[in-house]
Amino acid sequence: MSETEYVVLLDDFGNEIGTAPKATVHDTETPLHLAFSCHVVNSAGEVLVTRRALHKKTWPGVWTNSFCGHPGPSEASLSAVHRRAEHEVGLVIRDLELALPNFRYRAVDASGIVEHEICPVYIARADVDPEPNPDEVAEYRWVDPLELAASLESTPWAFSPWLVLQAQQLHLFQTPHTVRRAS
Repeated sequence: MSETEYVVLLDDFGNEIGTAPKATVHDTETPLHLAFSCHVVNSAGEVLVTRRALHKKTWPGVWTNSFCGHPGPSEASLSAVHRRAEHEVGLVIRDLELALPNFRYRAVDASGIVEHEICPVYIARADVDPEPNPDEVAEYRWVDPLELAASLESTPWAFSPWLVLQAQQLHLFQTPHTVRRAS
């Protein structure tokens, strides 16, 4: 990974308007930028959830989707997803599928830091346990998607807001042991 990571800044319509160092973007006035989320499913139909490292700038220590990231300037989104899978959770993923191409959210954590992203959501497959990067992930679990959906509904505060919102839209959390593309 390069020393300085950049994110792609977007206008309200999703058009690229520039770049900025990732370290300078996430604050109390975070500009809209490009990101992605990925949910990894194994052959048993379980979904991988991770708990964010305790030193993360936003939502430290909360449970979230398998991994997230930002495509770099001129980097294809699919390449970024594969790159972050290896970096964050030590996985080589397969069968990568775009599930929510237009997912977008803005959320403010308890410290006032804002996440403001256009964040396409992917589903991928892997059948080995992850080897998490401790700079990114404190712990992980393979869980039944219906049990996760119940937890998201009963204790949404324990999860990242983007996971809660994505689960409301993804069929992944509605049908056990199958992965279907969201309509």
